[in-house]
Amino acid sequence: MANRPVHFIWLLDCSYSMLGEKIGQLNYAIREAIPEMRSVAHDNPAAQLLLRTITFSTTARWHHKDPVPVDDFTWQDVQPDGTTNLGEALHLVAGELRTPPMPERALKPVIALVSDGVPTDDWRAGLKAIDATPWGRKAVRVAIAIGSDADRSVLQEFLANPELRPLDANSPKQLAAAIRWASTAAVKAASQPVAGSHDPTVKAAPYAPPVLSDDDDEDDVW
Repeated sequence: MANRPVHFIWLLDCSYSMLGEKIGQLNYAIREAIPEMRSVAHDNPAAQLLLRTITFSTTARWHHKDPVPVDDFTWQDVQPDGTTNLGEALHLVAGELRTPPMPERALKPVIALVSDGVPTDDWRAGLKAIDATPWGRKAVRVAIAIGSDADRSVLQEFLANPELRPLDANSPKQLAAAIRWASTAAVKAASQPVAGSHDPTVKAAPYAPPVLSDDDDEDDVW
C-alpha cells in the first residue's frame, strides 16, 4: 500500500517575550528532536511524515511553507519580535486543512502549538476556522506552555479534548522533554489509521501526555 501522508505543523510563538534563553532553547529543542522524528517515521513505513512551521508574533507567517519529508527537513532558527497574533496563525493552518490542499487519503494531521504568553488578537475566530474543517476536527493536537505567563486556558481550548492537558515547560530541561514528546508520541498517534473508516471527521484517539519533572532544579526555572 502506498504511503499515506502525515502533515505535522509546528505553531511557534515568536513574540518579544521569547527573547533570550527561551527562543534559544526552543530552536535547540526542535533541532535535536528532528532525528527522533525520523526514527518514528522509519518505524511507521506506511506513513510519510511531512513537516511545516508557522511562526506568530505581530504577524503570522510560514517559516517552512511547503511540506518537507522529515528525511529532507533542515531546521532554520526562529527569532522573536512583536506581539502574539495566535489567531492569525490558526487561520493559516485552517487554510491547509481542507481537501484540497489536504489529500483525501492523508492520515491524521498533527498541530503542535508552543506559546509563552497571552494572544493579542482574536484567537477564537482562528480556532473556529480550524474546527470548521474536517481535518481540523480530526487532527492530533499538542500544546506546550512555556513558563508561568503562558495562558493555559487558551491552550486547553486549542486541545479541544477534556482528557488532555497542555504540557508545562517551566525550564529548558522541561521544554526539551516536551518537544521530544510532541515530536514522537503525536506522530505515532497520527500514523495509526482509524479502523474501518476513511472519514476525516473522525476524531483522533486520546493519548496521554507525560508529567514533566525538573527534579526541583529551581536554578533552571524561567
